[in-house]
Amino acid sequence: SVIKTNLKLFVSTEDNQPYLSIPCSEHKITSAVWGPLGEFVIAGHENGEINQFSAKSGDILKKIKEHTKQINDIQSSVDNTMFITASKDNTAKLFDSTSLDHIKTFRTERPVNSAAISPIMDHVVMGGGQEAMEVTTTSTRIGKFEARFFHAAYEEEFGRVKGHFGPINCVAFHPDGKSYSSGGEDGYVRIHYFDPQYFDFELEV
Repeated sequence: SVIKTNLKLFVSTEDNQPYLSIPCSEHKITSAVWGPLGEFVIAGHENGEINQFSAKSGDILKKIKEHTKQINDIQSSVDNTMFITASKDNTAKLFDSTSLDHIKTFRTERPVNSAAISPIMDHVVMGGGQEAMEVTTTSTRIGKFEARFFHAAYEEEFGRVKGHFGPINCVAFHPDGKSYSSGGEDGYVRIHYFDPQYFDFELEV
C-alpha cells in the first residue's frame, strides 16, 4: 500500500487552513524549509530525494537525489541562500537553495539526524547516532553521542562535544552564533556557549 502525504502551506490567518496542499504519493516528506523570498519550498524525502516545490502552483521546479537514504532534517543558512541536509546515509550535505547545486559533503560513521549552519562562522554542527533499537545497553557510554563540528569550506571535522546518553535528534545555532543547542533521545536539551577561543579558531589545512 502507498502511504500518501501532503505538503501543506499556510498563511497566518485565524482559520488555520492551508492555502495550498501538494499531494506527495511516491515518497513521504520528512523535512521541509522555505526557499528565498518564500517563492518555493525545499522538501526532503524518505528515499533521499530533494524536491523544490513552487509555493504558488505546487509544481515541482527542481528535483535531485544526492543522498542514498532518508533525509532526516533540513535547515537553512541565515540568509536562505544555502541549506544543509542530514541523512541516514551517514552524511550531511550543503546545497544552493535556488539551483539545488550540491556544494559540500560532511561524512561520519553513523546516521546523521540533524545539522545546522552557523550564522557567523564557516562552521556546521551535526548530531546523530544509531537508532535506539540498534543501541545495546553494553555499548552505551558517556560521550558516545557527540555533536560534531565541521568547517563548511574544507569539509574537515575540527571538534566534538560530548554529553548526551542517546542519539542527538536535533541541533540548532542561536541566531547570534555564540551558542548552540542539542536535543537528544535521552530527554535532555543541552545549551552550549562557545568559549572566546572558538571565535579565533582557524583550521590548518
